[in-house]
Amino acid sequence: MKPLKVALLGCGVVGSQVIRLMHEQAPDLAARVGAPLELAGVAVRRLGRKRDVEVDPALLTTDAESLVTRDDIDIVIEVIGGIEPARSLITAALSRGKSVVTANKALLAEDGATLHEAARAGNGDLYFEASVAGAIPLLRPLRESLAGDHVKRVLGIVNGTTNYILDKMDSTGASFTDALEEAQTLGYAEADPTADVEGFDAAAKAAILAGLAFHSRVRAEEVHREGITEITATDVASAKAMGYVIKLLAICARSDDGRSFGVRVHPAMIPRSHPLAGVREAYNAVFVEAESAGQLMFYGKGAGGAPTASAVLGDLVAVGRNRLAGTRGPEESTYAELTVHPMGETVTRCHVALDVADKPGVLARVAELFSKHDVSIQTVRQEGRGDDAQLVIVTHRATDAALSATMEGLRELDIVRAVASVMRVEGDEVG
Repeated sequence: MKPLKVALLGCGVVGSQVIRLMHEQAPDLAARVGAPLELAGVAVRRLGRKRDVEVDPALLTTDAESLVTRDDIDIVIEVIGGIEPARSLITAALSRGKSVVTANKALLAEDGATLHEAARAGNGDLYFEASVAGAIPLLRPLRESLAGDHVKRVLGIVNGTTNYILDKMDSTGASFTDALEEAQTLGYAEADPTADVEGFDAAAKAAILAGLAFHSRVRAEEVHREGITEITATDVASAKAMGYVIKLLAICARSDDGRSFGVRVHPAMIPRSHPLAGVREAYNAVFVEAESAGQLMFYGKGAGGAPTASAVLGDLVAVGRNRLAGTRGPEESTYAELTVHPMGETVTRCHVALDVADKPGVLARVAELFSKHDVSIQTVRQEGRGDDAQLVIVTHRATDAALSATMEGLRELDIVRAVASVMRVEGDEVG
């Protein structure tokens, strides 16, 4: 049978593994698709660069636009990342009726609408399983397997770099700086780790997850985002003493009335009995809670060349089958048109540590301020004496706006020397 011709954009960590797997698994892939897959061209920035995989020099080109617009190309795989030129190249391919497989979470979160509209206009497929959680089959279950269910919540660890750092801080007592340096030495963190440690990477993934879960368009800028750079070894030790562990979580939750949903990424304390607490090093794990299916958990390697390439190849087989059958996969589903409610309306719990004056009446005044803002206290304990006196408070659930107003009020009390730390608490309702 006539082969399906594939153009690959990028030959870095992921692209080189895509080529390797296409070569090694060629007979199996052909059997699964129904036709051979032929690598017809590879777009790279520099032709003479040494690569992790052997590539026929005749396939290499620096003219990516000419490659994706060639008449004989059937499928384009994009693994170069970033917004441009990826967006222009993908839309050019889709507008000419080609199918596209991409791992580009940043582009999908910023301008996924443009890509989906181009796919619809060109009658091609747009698949992007590799954009979230590496090798973990997560997006296809949300997009297809749970299409007949009502997803209520998605909660998970979707960034391996931050999970590695927090895990090392928890298991060894290391500082954030030391744990980050170790992650960089091992290749888990980039030389510039900003996208990971400030939560940008996780926020893009949360936007994609929320869009699929709630059938509404979500952009990365709508995701509330906090990173882990302010987490200290003291914070981690305090959480540990209470039976909690700190994780950077992506949380997408439908409101009780079903008319809106929240999307947020931030550090949170979760009980050590929670399944996510045992997710170690650079692994990812995501809980999905659906009305009929109940609680589902997806776990595995969330990054790396081979795991991500595995997800790319899965999509490649799917779009290849569709192309031979003359059909298309699922289109973007935005029929619900739900709104993203602001973080201030989100109901959360908080762990608060206060450095306070060691004198009578301190607890009463602090409790009065919490009550003023309709934030009830679940537990409170006093630690230390004199200059080391500290109140540690865990609240019941309240809106984030009420919690923020309470923190501002605490900073103005003459008996509070400092708000030592504020950490959200999650996961008690999942088990």
